[in-house]
Amino acid sequence: MLSLYPAIEPFKHYYLNVNNLNISNLNTEDLNTSDLKENSLKTKRTDEADINHQIYVEECGNPLGIPVVFLHGGPGSGCNESHRRFFDPKHYHIILFDQRGCGRSRPYRSLQRNTTAHLIQDIEVIRQHIGIKKWLIFGGSWGATLALYYAQHFPQQVSGLLLRGIFLARSQDIDWVYSENGAAKLFPDAWQQLVQGLPKDEQAQPLSAIYQQLSSDNSKVSTAMFNKLQHWEANLIALQEPPEFLASTTKDSAKALKVKASSIIQLYYSLNRCFINQTPLLESIDIIRHIPTIIIHGRYDMLCPLEQAWQLKQRWPEAKLIIVEMAGHVASEPRIIDALIKATDDLCQLK
Repeated sequence: MLSLYPAIEPFKHYYLNVNNLNISNLNTEDLNTSDLKENSLKTKRTDEADINHQIYVEECGNPLGIPVVFLHGGPGSGCNESHRRFFDPKHYHIILFDQRGCGRSRPYRSLQRNTTAHLIQDIEVIRQHIGIKKWLIFGGSWGATLALYYAQHFPQQVSGLLLRGIFLARSQDIDWVYSENGAAKLFPDAWQQLVQGLPKDEQAQPLSAIYQQLSSDNSKVSTAMFNKLQHWEANLIALQEPPEFLASTTKDSAKALKVKASSIIQLYYSLNRCFINQTPLLESIDIIRHIPTIIIHGRYDMLCPLEQAWQLKQRWPEAKLIIVEMAGHVASEPRIIDALIKATDDLCQLK
């Protein structure tokens, strides 16, 4: 079974200013690469309220290698050192960045001018800044959503897609996690712990109430909901026992604040149906079906059920679907790592 490549450090890291145009209604006609090239590399401040987003970017591996961009999950989680290690650094030019409001990007936790349309614009700005013609897109969970959305708007810039833990961002996919008719039926005990204390009329569809409590100025209310939400999601993301990070997060106040900020961004996107409700991903597959694509999904993924990857494969027969047995959602599971490393090694042939 393959494991992650050895730890590496970036050969370059920096902050990149991105534009603040209101592009929440983005579609393929509204945005093109020439517009981005002219306008995106500088930030215009039209008034005091404008947010100047600065995206943290790092480049690793071989600067002359196959370019690949890593799209992290969440939304809201940010990148970490292990994400560099899914690729052979001798063969890949590895680009990672923290999405708006996440990780080391600034301003931290900002929800202003933070939509899926803004994020794919940022990806394109990064590509142009580095001077890459075409690149491989690697995305897991929310990162897979973002990869599909980017590819559907910029197919000519994508050499291949490696997608893990497919999340299609449909209403039913969000409701699977945040309603009583989804994963709650498999984990009724954890669900009851999550919704108890919420108004009775909001317990069936508690997403808004959870968001309000999590983002409350009352630290006692916010912390209590944060702990409930972490326990709920921990039951869904791993096939084995809930991850150890739960205990360490509650003890480490700095880490808890970071994870809470990530959760707020994630719920903000969920409340807004990930800002792609009007442009369903499955409806635009024909735009990208020529792109070489590998889909990797754990058989027992309880956060993003296999049905989502299966539906994607039915619409996209040219894509290769790998179902990983005895695996759940997280990329750190040994069988998922093995499948991802095999895939990145195979995709070296795209050069």
